[in-house]
Amino acid sequence: MKQSLVNLLPPATVAAVVAFWAFAPQAWVEAPWTIMIVGLAVIAFVQLLELVFERHEGWRINRRELATDVFYVAFGYGVIGFLSDTLINSPLRDLKAELGIATPWLEASPFLVQVVVVLFTFEFGQYWMHRAMHNWTPLWLTHAPHHHITQLNAMKGFIGNPIELFLISLGVLALLDVDFNALFAAITTGGVIATYAHANVKADPPIWYGFFFTTIRNHSLHHTATSYEDTRCNYGNSVIFWDRVFGTYKDGESAIVGQDERKRLSIREQWLFPILPWLEKRKVVEG
Repeated sequence: MKQSLVNLLPPATVAAVVAFWAFAPQAWVEAPWTIMIVGLAVIAFVQLLELVFERHEGWRINRRELATDVFYVAFGYGVIGFLSDTLINSPLRDLKAELGIATPWLEASPFLVQVVVVLFTFEFGQYWMHRAMHNWTPLWLTHAPHHHITQLNAMKGFIGNPIELFLISLGVLALLDVDFNALFAAITTGGVIATYAHANVKADPPIWYGFFFTTIRNHSLHHTATSYEDTRCNYGNSVIFWDRVFGTYKDGESAIVGQDERKRLSIREQWLFPILPWLEKRKVVEG
């Protein structure tokens, strides 16, 4: 009975977040800090769950891992969030206004329909960006540091090279007409799913949840250090449904994660990783 209830934690958290945005006062929805507070609260909650419902002892969080994870969460919310809004979302909003792009059918749709459309639209782009990162060397060099993590925890989805973190944040949501509460519900719902998909929590959600959304089983297989082929599946960050549609879904789980003999990279190594081939060639030339 206890494990059955633990298995319901991911869908229950999704439901709680969606309900919050559905019924939150408009002043809360419009407040700039609300979405950040909700996102950080979810991360803190799931991180605490790791202490109670541990999935793998080898993934147990320690001070070094926690410090690195917290740094990247702050970097993601602060720097990456600012760059995405300034360089992508703001220009897209201007383009939308200039060209008269409109989706009135979406704006007139029920709250839950808006949430689903926004989430699945954003994750469609995430799927193809992630898949491209595994199939084109220049993009792979930005993504590889994320695969060098040697354990999965609630904040691990934030870890990576800054170029990748920026690229994976890109989307076309600014072109859609959607209520703010539905937009924020979709964004934070994706965050809930992705957080559980990286977390060391022994929760295996119901079949219906795993059909549409990414779970720790799916994502740990994508991060496996035991099979190259298994890393080329389950690209969905939050929505595994797109993997099912495009033939890249694979069932399974791996407790052993990492890349290249499971070498853990420092933050400096993660940030320099894309230019390491050039640095190595330069070192050889200089003798």
